[in-house]
Amino acid sequence: MHSKVHNVHAKPAPPPHPVWRALRALGDVVFPPVCVNCHGIVPRGDTADALHYVCAKCAARIEFVREPCCPTCGFPFYGDMEDNQRECEHCEGLSPAFVEGRTAVVFKGAARALVHELKYNGAIHALRDIERLLKKSPRVLEIARGAVLVPVPLHPRKQRQRGFNQTLLIARSLARAAGGGETGTRVEMLLRRVADTVSQTALDRATRRANLRDAFALVPGAQKKRRQRYVLVDDVFTTGSTLNSCAQALRRAGFKDIKILTFAHG
Repeated sequence: MHSKVHNVHAKPAPPPHPVWRALRALGDVVFPPVCVNCHGIVPRGDTADALHYVCAKCAARIEFVREPCCPTCGFPFYGDMEDNQRECEHCEGLSPAFVEGRTAVVFKGAARALVHELKYNGAIHALRDIERLLKKSPRVLEIARGAVLVPVPLHPRKQRQRGFNQTLLIARSLARAAGGGETGTRVEMLLRRVADTVSQTALDRATRRANLRDAFALVPGAQKKRRQRYVLVDDVFTTGSTLNSCAQALRRAGFKDIKILTFAHG
């Protein structure tokens, strides 16, 4: 039996019922949220874009990526250098199968803590803050708007073990941040992981790339649509091996002009 392509439109959630808002406010008073980074109490935010699980002090230290940055992986360039002299150590030797990459924040401090809470502790509520941070990254939103966002898939065994694919959830958050159906932004699971590889965490750059060779394939029945933009999405850019392997799988299937987006980089 062939797998189906999962098309997830990012419809905006309806506003909370007044009773629910009152109960949530009461819950925040009785059991106030704890900062995922410093574990201090997080007072209820007074503004619409205030983070719910990161205190103001830790939120102020989150480093958003702005230009100038590496056009391949999105990591920020620091210091005064001529554009033609800049080389990015993070994507050195990558030979990207994608044309451009951007990231929202640097993977440290509260940004790292949010990803870890989601990925390893199943803290789905962390997506609320991740989405708000994505909304503050203009170039990421610009690339996402009107595109099909393609999350990096987990191997079925890994997904059963974890219970969810954090990258799919982040892609849905990104689609909402970019305007969802109103801007033609949607999420589709076009790729599947066909190789159950060992964890990448302890591997060096070269071993990571070899480990992921031909690890991904197009979902049976998936087809490229004319004049449609496709953007690969992952939680964190480390060496780019995973995203590049995904891009290579799309290229083999006839997809071109692929871009990549990540929530964090580091």
